[in-house]
Amino acid sequence: MSGTLFLIPTPIDDEGILDNTTFDLLNIAATVEVENSIFVIEDLKPGRRRWLRWKLPRESIDSFVLYNEHSASKVSDSLLPELKSGKNVYLMSDGGMPSFCDPGRELVSLCHDHNIKVTSTPFYNSVILALALSGFNHRSFLCEGFIPRESEERKKFLATIYKQKQTVVLMDTPYRMMRLLEEMRELERSNRKRRIFLATNLTTSSEKLWRGSAQSILKSFTEKEKREFVLIIESLEKI
Repeated sequence: MSGTLFLIPTPIDDEGILDNTTFDLLNIAATVEVENSIFVIEDLKPGRRRWLRWKLPRESIDSFVLYNEHSASKVSDSLLPELKSGKNVYLMSDGGMPSFCDPGRELVSLCHDHNIKVTSTPFYNSVILALALSGFNHRSFLCEGFIPRESEERKKFLATIYKQKQTVVLMDTPYRMMRLLEEMRELERSNRKRRIFLATNLTTSSEKLWRGSAQSILKSFTEKEKREFVLIIESLEKI
């Protein structure tokens, strides 16, 4: 059984504290499950300082793995077999949401490609969280929010959006999730196929993420389902 990549959002200021859920997860990982845990940080000195200020186990700081724009590719390749062997990786940036406009995006994408679970501790912006969890290039992205309800207006809107080169974020009500996936499938049939990312019930115990074609994602559902969701269309731009 593969391990899990946990994105760990942290306060953007040096005085901020961790929320209880994040603290408990890291504390258990660094004590009870220490042999099965890898802590990955962006910068060693501030990362260690903040870790100690949050009163997390001091013993863990000696094994921190450095992950930044200079080491991302090499470290991602070394972490992949560790994840496949069942170890969990906890990814933290210097502050804020790791993988959002951050080198961690590369590791997230690699995990999706190898069917390794990716999740996050609590974060309170569903758009930013979904982008970070997607692993898609979002150097430039368009957030359209909730899309039109009426059929003709909706059809024209989605056809235009699908041809945008940048990453696109879409939202809709839970009972139209399946309808939107089916509409995405129709667009795949008549346009250049683009991968999509579907994030449902984020930060809950029933959270579920999918990345691939709309056709492949639809095969995961045996019946009509209703879930809170964010849907992301991958950028056509390659980096």
